[in-house]
Amino acid sequence: MGTFRRRTRPLPRWIDDPAALSPLIAAPPERLALDTEFVRERTYWPQLALVQIATGDADGGAADDGILLIDPLVPGMPEALAQVLSDPRSLKLMHSAGEDLIAFRHACGALPAPLFDTQIAAALCGVGAGLGYQRLMAELLGVEVDKGETRSDWLRRPLSPSQLHYAADDVRHLDAAWRLLRDRLDAAGRLPWLEEDCARMLANAADDTPERWPHLGMRSAQFLDRDGQIRLLRLLRWREARARSADRPRSWLLDNELAQALARTPPRDLGALQRLFDGQPKAPKKLAAEVFDALTTPLPDEDALPPARGDDRDRNAYKRLQQAVAARSAELGLPDGVLASRRWIEALQDGEDWPGALAGWRRTELEPVLAPLLGSPPAPIGNG
Repeated sequence: MGTFRRRTRPLPRWIDDPAALSPLIAAPPERLALDTEFVRERTYWPQLALVQIATGDADGGAADDGILLIDPLVPGMPEALAQVLSDPRSLKLMHSAGEDLIAFRHACGALPAPLFDTQIAAALCGVGAGLGYQRLMAELLGVEVDKGETRSDWLRRPLSPSQLHYAADDVRHLDAAWRLLRDRLDAAGRLPWLEEDCARMLANAADDTPERWPHLGMRSAQFLDRDGQIRLLRLLRWREARARSADRPRSWLLDNELAQALARTPPRDLGALQRLFDGQPKAPKKLAAEVFDALTTPLPDEDALPPARGDDRDRNAYKRLQQAVAARSAELGLPDGVLASRRWIEALQDGEDWPGALAGWRRTELEPVLAPLLGSPPAPIGNG
């Protein structure tokens, strides 16, 4: 019986010398397709483990010419990458760049700008909201992308051939996808929408300020009275600061369930807290004194705490807003949630003045239909 030999693909170019990026820095191309692999299981900050760059249209061939796999663990490489990322002469093509941006900012001190995010572009084109890279490439280009190495250990060295090919595929098709999505956005007059959303994403990534009111992100906080919500806020702010300084996941320091329990029924003294922690396997026993101090120390701005809310809003009023958003989305051919999420609709209902992503082009599209429901006239043109 004969032996079947599988045809092997040439390995992508591995870059472990910062000097190898000099040509890219000296003469940047018009577009760079970018992706990263990072590890975040045991740390607060994502550990940048690999950077993939495609310097041209790498789609359409088995060879990996133009695809660079860059080792950011090499001394000097983050600094070289920072020059590539921040050069305004190259448009950076990425897919679902949110966490990649945080990894770049933390490791390189730079962000890839200007940015074209193909996931955002697909949503604004009406292709679909929140589409993964694999599905989008299948729908747009009819290509199948292997995702078999998604959970690999990207910090190990050397990386396997399978990992290298998987990583290369994550940037191989971005330029081709960009061409199609750009043309569709341009035809619809929505390129400014994409530019605005990507600029906001970059601004959010550049802002390292912790969330001021983290308790609002916990649905269970609505079941606490005001004093309980204040105690929860104290604990969550302590946890955030401690997780950042120790570079450990938040849940490793204090999980949400325990934080909620302590906020609802605070221990009378440190000894009671220590005994409580001793009886719980996941409790931060060595940090009991810090936790008790955080729990009992007033914050300078806690009197301004906005309450976590549940079902006390006018449901009929919310439904009318939601239906108006859905109708406008349908008119624009946008997937559900792209024009305004539930969170942003609730913010408008609570009286916030077109916050966050609702500013800009979304306000232009929504204010004429929502202003009558919100009880306020639309702002004059040019004041959005």
